[in-house]
Amino acid sequence: MLRIYEIADRYVDEYATLEPNAATAQGVAGHEAEMTDYSPDGAAAMAALDRRTVAELAEAAPKGERERIARDVMTERLGVRIDSYDAGESFRSLRIIGGPMQRIRSGFDQMPRATQQNWQDIATRLQLVPRGLAGYRATLLEGLRRGMPAARRQVQECARQAAVWSGQNAPSFFSTLLDAYDATPAVASDALRADLEAGVRASEGAYAEMRTFLETEYLPQATERDAAGRERYQLMSRQFNGCELNLEETYAWGWDELYRIEREMAATAAKIMPGGSIADVQHLLDTDPARAIVGVDAHRAWLQEVHDRALDDLDGTHFNIDPRIKRLEVMVPPAGGALIPYYSGPSEDFVRPGRTWWPSGMRTTFAKWTDVSIAYHEGVPGHHIQIGTIRCVGDKLSRFQRNVTFVSGYSEGWALYAERLMGELGYLEEPEYYLGMLSAQALRCVRVIIDIGMHLQLKIPTTERFHPGETWNHALGLAFAQERSRQDKELMVSELLRYLGWPAQAISYKVGERAWLDAREAAKQRQGAAFDLKRFHTAALELGPMGLAQMATEIARV
Repeated sequence: MLRIYEIADRYVDEYATLEPNAATAQGVAGHEAEMTDYSPDGAAAMAALDRRTVAELAEAAPKGERERIARDVMTERLGVRIDSYDAGESFRSLRIIGGPMQRIRSGFDQMPRATQQNWQDIATRLQLVPRGLAGYRATLLEGLRRGMPAARRQVQECARQAAVWSGQNAPSFFSTLLDAYDATPAVASDALRADLEAGVRASEGAYAEMRTFLETEYLPQATERDAAGRERYQLMSRQFNGCELNLEETYAWGWDELYRIEREMAATAAKIMPGGSIADVQHLLDTDPARAIVGVDAHRAWLQEVHDRALDDLDGTHFNIDPRIKRLEVMVPPAGGALIPYYSGPSEDFVRPGRTWWPSGMRTTFAKWTDVSIAYHEGVPGHHIQIGTIRCVGDKLSRFQRNVTFVSGYSEGWALYAERLMGELGYLEEPEYYLGMLSAQALRCVRVIIDIGMHLQLKIPTTERFHPGETWNHALGLAFAQERSRQDKELMVSELLRYLGWPAQAISYKVGERAWLDAREAAKQRQGAAFDLKRFHTAALELGPMGLAQMATEIARV
């Protein structure tokens, strides 16, 4: 009989073969010169692997707690993937972030570029981009045939992204790869450069074709409806949170949290500008040259300093940080994607470090007050510590847990908890930085409210000053997001499209943070005076990623 970890190891190998783009993103080496099959056949092959693996797990008897946890994590994660496949979600996976069209392009961001072989892999994968996009178009067309169209707004924005990446309006993303190769003379080769150039042209042409397909063939058949509806939303909530949520209770809690945070924002703003409103203080912080960084490169360098300082300060005090993850790089991603910062973990062998990615959009001046807590979220002690710890614990976790398991509520919840934790530890003592953390918290509350509200088409409470009693729609969601998050309009337009195209992902941050805070409070109550924060962090993170329902149970046992 196979052991749980053997099943997990074999699954990762087969998964990487079927999903080479995901393997690259997740740091599993050996598939860089391959392209995921995004056609209906590719999705069916992955679903078959998932079903077969779940059946094997059901027959395997775990030996010890580590194997039991590994089995339960894998069974839950693969189970929701199978349910998503059976519901036909892959046939309408057209959205501005996290879909196949974006994953094909972003796969190149994580590919190593140090050797000739690295660049040959890039050249080979570039020439496979047309095949990847053709398979994806076949999936979308099958979705139309089944009466499962994506929403019109997502189609229009994806067409715009395809235009940007193909270079129809400016130099393409793919041409920047050729520029990077030319700037690496140690790997110069006329034949390799010719292969790269051919791949760049093929990729540009494929994304130009994708734009035409979306605008002329798919858009006329797209649905005007943005809302996912309750059944789809509940399924996606399981996918992103790993638990069954009471959506009405979560919606009401989102309002309560927003009101609490808005009261604290007003009190904090008064410390910065006595008598001034939150809007007055925000204007000051956004426009004061002394509180800003000018230039994309200078902004990146400043963020690197924030990350490095947090790594040095927290190691040995509130966390035990493995030397293998004491390197964290700040990156600026190519234009065209969503405007929210994000993180990518270190590779399985630690050759590629963890990285935070900070889209600049059209900005050249960056107000610091909002970025400090986001740096703690994306970097240290947020995603980098959580995901880096998973890489470092080795055989304590199965390879599936280390490399494939991602539960947004667990991971994003930890990162949001990390922002708040840094306030508790005194790293946000400057009122403007604390206000930045609260502003980010307010945005996450807004997400809970409008994501559930728009997708379930709920009513705004009659006690609320913003359009009381009206039913949520896109226009109200955008107006509310701008008013109550107090974020830049360009960002909120992008964010709202993200929420509408990715049901339930946006709520996972606050839902997950609540789970982490509840778990810490329960541990304090159990352990009393013996509670130690560093020991709690170490024990909880070394359990590895899992759904929030399982997380509550497992942390209670440590």
